[in-house]
Amino acid sequence: MRKKRVLLLSEGFGSGHTQAAYALAVGLRELNPNIVTRVIELGNFLNPVIGPLIVSAYKKTVSKQPKLVGIVYRRQYKKSLNRFTQLALHRIFYTHTAQVISQLKPDLIVCTHPVPNAVVSRLKRLGLDVPLYTLITDYDAHGTWTSPEVTKYLVSTPLVQKKLMERGIPSSRIEVTGIPVHPNFWRINEKTEIRLQFDLKPLPTVLIMGGGWGIMYSDNLLKYMTKWRDSIQLIYCVGSNDKAREKMLSDPQYQHPNIKVLGFTREVSKLMDVSDLLITKPGGMTCTEGLSKGIPMLFYEPIPGQEEVNCEYFVESGFGEMLVSTETIDKWFSLIQEPYTSFQHRRDLLSKRNEQYNPMQCSRAVLQLMQ
Repeated sequence: MRKKRVLLLSEGFGSGHTQAAYALAVGLRELNPNIVTRVIELGNFLNPVIGPLIVSAYKKTVSKQPKLVGIVYRRQYKKSLNRFTQLALHRIFYTHTAQVISQLKPDLIVCTHPVPNAVVSRLKRLGLDVPLYTLITDYDAHGTWTSPEVTKYLVSTPLVQKKLMERGIPSSRIEVTGIPVHPNFWRINEKTEIRLQFDLKPLPTVLIMGGGWGIMYSDNLLKYMTKWRDSIQLIYCVGSNDKAREKMLSDPQYQHPNIKVLGFTREVSKLMDVSDLLITKPGGMTCTEGLSKGIPMLFYEPIPGQEEVNCEYFVESGFGEMLVSTETIDKWFSLIQEPYTSFQHRRDLLSKRNEQYNPMQCSRAVLQLMQ
């Protein structure tokens, strides 16, 4: 009997889109070993020279001109990709994407980014007969995600479902599944083993993350946290920002037994389990991983656009708070040093999470839809 094949297409504009694709792929295989999955970042795969250049240009725009990103996001909010963009994508990707699909022969295509979603939608208009699922990887519904050819939208919350329905998409084509997280986030790990693995102490611990592109060394609030280093254990995850990590390691402020400065790691699940507070950029993927662990979150410097909406959702839902001043740091760093209060708060967050989110739900929903 032929195994079911799922092709997951993403893009490298931030790591969250591709992380979601891999999380869903691994989740599907864990629930059903007879599922075969393939994850592809379309631009990097089909244009290994041009693709990274486009991503690099976008990264520079986000870091140097975030307000411009927000203006473009809001201006295009209710619009699908325009005809010129669709034509450009068609010319760049159409033939190669059609060949990839022909070779892999998937039973289902899942897109976790608007670009491959537009490409596959056009292929379907031209005769491709494969179901297309669009997994929206934020807590908002930007118009670029939408297309008449989408078979099913997989969304994070009922609010996103409502936004899609207001654009004329019938509820029958929308499934509230939550954003998928890797199966590592489905379970709680033993703290003692994690502390041994990372050489950590049994102290109140704060995990500081900056998203897929890493935190910035120059952030004053991140430096301010080091003033608590004698009583609070600080884990800085700088991601792929190697320059920031080198500067931090050479800075006396970060040279302390209770401070760890880590580069890219696949062990975020364990680090969340051993931590009492998460400080992060409000990317959809990282926030969902924090939600799955029931860890309180502080959000800093959201990119105008989807990160602002993500932040708004998690703050209004009671899962986090905006990091706006040193007073916010002092309040939370004091709170996590009170064992009973900290334990009660996390237990309450886990209870609230159970009401709103099941880490396995997206993978299970896709399996059921395939059947």
